[in-house]
Amino acid sequence: MRTAVVMPVGARFDLHQPNSMETVARTLARADKGEVRVFCCEDAQDHGDLPVQTLPAVNRLKTLRQALADYRPDVIEFHQQTQQAVALAPHFPNAAITLYRHNAVKPPRHLIDRWRYERRYDRMDGLIFVSEAARMDFLKDFPRLQAKAFAVPNPIDVDLWRAPVEGREPLIAFAGRAMPEKGVDLTCAALPAVLARHPDWRAVLMLNDWDRHADWAAPHVAPLERFSDRVRVLKSAPLAQVRAEMQRAAIALTPSVWAEPLGLTALEAHAAGAALISSGRGGLREASGPHAVYVDDLTSSGLSRAIDDLIADPARRLSLARAAQAYVSETHTPEHRAAQLHSLRERLVQAKRS
Repeated sequence: MRTAVVMPVGARFDLHQPNSMETVARTLARADKGEVRVFCCEDAQDHGDLPVQTLPAVNRLKTLRQALADYRPDVIEFHQQTQQAVALAPHFPNAAITLYRHNAVKPPRHLIDRWRYERRYDRMDGLIFVSEAARMDFLKDFPRLQAKAFAVPNPIDVDLWRAPVEGREPLIAFAGRAMPEKGVDLTCAALPAVLARHPDWRAVLMLNDWDRHADWAAPHVAPLERFSDRVRVLKSAPLAQVRAEMQRAAIALTPSVWAEPLGLTALEAHAAGAALISSGRGGLREASGPHAVYVDDLTSSGLSRAIDDLIADPARRLSLARAAQAYVSETHTPEHRAAQLHSLRERLVQAKRS
C-alpha cells in the first residue's frame, strides 16, 4: 500500500526543528510497514531518513496535485488543513482520502457553518483524531459523521527519550508553546512560591513558537528573572535540547487549560523519566493513564500545592516516573500506533475500491 502524507502549508518537516504534528507524522511513518512518502514545504535543513518530496511556495497546490498524480498513492493523508484535502480530493477518485487532525476542530458558530463544515468533512473517506477525547469532541458537533471518525492516539519513540528515573536533578521542567492554552501564565505564577520554599530546586521553561507569542508571554515570564540562574527560559529550543532537559528533570508540568487533543509533551515527559503533574484536560488522561498527578484546582495556588507535594515525597516521584515510563513503553509505541493506522488505511482503501 502506497501512502502520501501531505503536511500543511508552512510545514517544512525539518528533523531538528519539528513541531508536535511533524513529530507524530515522522514517528508513524518510520514505523509503517508500507510505502510512505511525505510531501512538505521547502527550506528544511534535514528531512532525516524518510522519502520526502518538497513543494514550492508559488503554485504549491498545482505542484502538489501533479506530484500526487505521479506518485499514484492508494491513500492520501492530509494533515491538519481541510482546505487542501477538499481542493484535491475530486482529482483522486481512486485513492482513499483522509484528514488527520492534530488539534480540536473549530466548532460551527451557526447552522450554516455546521452545514458547510459537514459537507467538507463528508468528502473525506476517513477523519483521524489523535485521541478518543478529540474524536468525541468532534462528534458532539457532527454526529452524522460518526462512521467516518476514528482515533489513533499519538505514538512516542520511548527509546529516543528514555533515561533512568533514579538520580534526578531537583529540576522542574515545562515544555510547550508560549501561549495561554498551555498554562504558561499559571506556571510562571506558581513557580515563585515553590522556589522560595525550596531553595535547592530550579526550573526550566522551554517555550516554543516564542517569536509568535512573545508579546503575550514575556510579561508572565519577567517576574521569574529575580531568581537569576535558578530559572532558565529556553526560547524555541531545538528538540534535542528539550529532550536533554526532560531527561534530567525530576518533575515535569503539563498544566494545559484547554482540552488537549492528546498531549505529546506529556508522553515525552513520561518517556524521559520525569514525574508528571497534569491538568488532565482533553486527551491528557488518555496519554498518562493513572500515572500522573492531576490538578483539579487549576490555579497557580493549586499547581503550587501539587509541586510542593511531589517535592516532599521523593518515593512517590520515583514510583510515578517508573510506572509512567513503563506505561508509555507498552501503550504508545510507534509500532503499535503505526499498525493501528496501517490497518485503518487498508480498511478505507478496501471500502473505496468496493
